[in-house]
Amino acid sequence: MKKAMLIINPSSGNERAKNYSKLAKEKLESFFDEVEVRYTEKAGDCKMFARESADKRYDSVFVMGGDGTVNEGINGIAEQEYIPNFGFFPLGTVNDLSRALNIALDPEKAIEELDFDRSRKIDIGKINQEYFMNVVAIGVIPEAVNEVESDKKTVLGRFAYFVSGFKKFKNSKSYSFLINADGNSINAQSSLILVGLTNSIGGFEQILPKAKVDDGKLHMIYLKDDNMLDTVKTLPELIKGVEETNDSIGYVVFEKGEINVEDDVVLKTNVDGDEGEELPVELKVLPSHINVYCGKSK
Repeated sequence: MKKAMLIINPSSGNERAKNYSKLAKEKLESFFDEVEVRYTEKAGDCKMFARESADKRYDSVFVMGGDGTVNEGINGIAEQEYIPNFGFFPLGTVNDLSRALNIALDPEKAIEELDFDRSRKIDIGKINQEYFMNVVAIGVIPEAVNEVESDKKTVLGRFAYFVSGFKKFKNSKSYSFLINADGNSINAQSSLILVGLTNSIGGFEQILPKAKVDDGKLHMIYLKDDNMLDTVKTLPELIKGVEETNDSIGYVVFEKGEINVEDDVVLKTNVDGDEGEELPVELKVLPSHINVYCGKSK
């Protein structure tokens, strides 16, 4: 008998989850013999429920929510003895993994188009003892994102990040980073480091055009900027997309590494859109680690 768990974050998408929960349950019931529905009430609930689905060896676990909810779901099943198939219905501000897997950003359409015979193995990243499915960001913009309030994210979407980021740039500064990537040491003076698993970061689907969800690699880019003027000049080039190192941006592909910052600076990461741990951090990729229901091939 095939069992599935559906984990719903009722506060996601300006509380739109309740409008789609019935549709999602009915869709899952068309394929699974039993569908158990759980609603989150606080941070950590989704992770706990997802781990329970792994412990009980459910065939699949689905989450409905934003990138943070998807991140929790993946953290709940990553590196467990048994890993169920994973699916999600996007309700967030950015929905980067949806973009990378060609899953419709409209929740109703995503539910309608879900095909239980269409899935693929994807990489996930590990940062210290936690996991991520899209990006680790460090520096000025990530600090700004960490400070964006939830209600502003809901109203302004990804543009809330730029409003907060612009305020930060008025006092922009670069940091002296110490990077080790597959044994190679890099000293970088930069205001921003991004370590991505997919081509889409912050809703911009072209930033890492070479990154694939299943290439077994982490793709790191860092701005080579010493001041605000350098940063402003470099950002358009970043948004346009980075395929190799140039005079303005460093690009490194690796499997395992470490990132630290000099001068006793306390600097926090941003992991899949939410505040993460302070530097130093260890990073590695877990290749083709989770089987995920995906959209049609582009």
